[in-house]
Amino acid sequence: MLPKVFIDGEAGTTGLQIADRLRGRTDLQLISIDPGKRKDFDERARLMNMADAVILCLPDDAARLGVSLVTNQNTVIIDASTAHRTANGWTYGFPEMDKAQRAALRAARRISNPGCYPTGMIALIRPLTGRGLLPANWPVHVHAVSGYSGGGKSMIAEFEDAGAEGYTHDNYRIYALGQKHKHIGEMKRYGRLDNAPLFMPSVGRYAQGMIVEIALPLWALPGKVTRGAIHAALAEAYAGEQFVKVIPLAESDALKGLEPEACNGTNRLELFVFGSDEEARLVARLDNLGKGASGAAVQNLNIALGLDEGAGLQT
Repeated sequence: MLPKVFIDGEAGTTGLQIADRLRGRTDLQLISIDPGKRKDFDERARLMNMADAVILCLPDDAARLGVSLVTNQNTVIIDASTAHRTANGWTYGFPEMDKAQRAALRAARRISNPGCYPTGMIALIRPLTGRGLLPANWPVHVHAVSGYSGGGKSMIAEFEDAGAEGYTHDNYRIYALGQKHKHIGEMKRYGRLDNAPLFMPSVGRYAQGMIVEIALPLWALPGKVTRGAIHAALAEAYAGEQFVKVIPLAESDALKGLEPEACNGTNRLELFVFGSDEEARLVARLDNLGKGASGAAVQNLNIALGLDEGAGLQT
């Protein structure tokens, strides 16, 4: 019998993309709720508890409520919200983060899907703190830009619907100016940092695609860390990975610029090390709706259900 998968919040931006990646697959069965019963707790609970896996694509409070509706101990829950990313009892859904992470995901019944910005940041930082190249108490600064789809339906309307209240002509905007952002906790925890990073997000007038940057003054790091050593640590950490690609130094050096939309529609995460042995500019590029959201959820689903990890996903 094929495993059954239910998406709670299928009509949202992330839910729609997950459903698109699951439809047509022959190794699972996607079950959906009658649109007229989306707010019917009893019907939602019935579908959740008959499913082998539930993917929550809901705001934080609604996701917590959704978890409470699942009483079937065998049902895997993958939460795409921020509600459980640092919560006890939940496994962080970044399979490439650590060599033991896939085994943890296979055994998990509660999986928190990573945030889009943290996916890029953690991918760049964790191999460095884990190998002692970057001190855990280093003051990490994270600069990032995302397409407006990362803000959900309200921000999409703000940039696309000229007749909507709040429509903007902004081409570029920085935000979270008070240095409070829902992603900072997971960046600190899974980046293995002693202190919260200084996070500087922004949004551009394009739908999807993301660049995450971390600048490292190598001359200031203990141990005379070189650009080559940074690149080697990343290459070793992600050797053989299907979706995380560390770009060779020569290829990076040949680039004159980097645009954020090149990974759109894929589950690919590209890592670059620009600069010199004095200053390194670490860059992650990904689709904020792919490896940063729906693609990651499908990848985690595949692992948790024992299916082909790359099924339904593009590299």
